[in-house]
Amino acid sequence: AEGTATTSGVVKIRSTNGGASGASGALYFSSGTAKEGNSGTVELGSGVATDGHGGMLMLSVGSGTSGAGGSLQGYAGRSTMHTGGAVSFASGEGTATTSGAVIIRTINAGTD
Repeated sequence: AEGTATTSGVVKIRSTNGGASGASGALYFSSGTAKEGNSGTVELGSGVATDGHGGMLMLSVGSGTSGAGGSLQGYAGRSTMHTGGAVSFASGEGTATTSGAVIIRTINAGTD
């Protein structure tokens, strides 16, 4: 719902929890395929704030207690006739001060 004076609503999309010995469900977001022309776009984004901080887009993967933690993978498109797709990360522009940071790091390892 649109909030004209205060906060707008929240939309949550999630699969249900798994049973005692099963996995939880899966979510798929995909555009269709195209035979002649470009396939569609899937876009995730937060809104613009005119008098406050911009929103946040966070991707997180689940932890594993008796198995490995989940993986986060990203792939650019493949092409058999032209150049493959690009992977690009950029920080936000800071017009009054400095731009944002791009940080890619690993976390501390265990003892094994």
